[in-house]
Amino acid sequence: MMGSDVASRFGRNLARARRRAGVSQEELCSLSSIHRTEVSQLERGLRVPRIDTLVKLRDGLGVETDELLAGIRWRVGDYRPGGFIAEEGERR
Repeated sequence: MMGSDVASRFGRNLARARRRAGVSQEELCSLSSIHRTEVSQLERGLRVPRIDTLVKLRDGLGVETDELLAGIRWRVGDYRPGGFIAEEGERR
């Protein structure tokens, strides 16, 4: 999942949780001390939240963090550091 996919998924989760709580974006801003434009950008998937913003949203909505992060996973991949190789052989 690429960064924009994570932002989109988080935005959908946030909007769903906000509607389920029955609050407007402006009400959520008051409850979580976050500017309305930031909430709008988060819900539209234009950005991902910092950890402090995530906590404010979670507590403002009265939901578990898992609800806001639903469907966002980390997949372990291979990491192979590269490096230079000095090959032996004839120089021209």
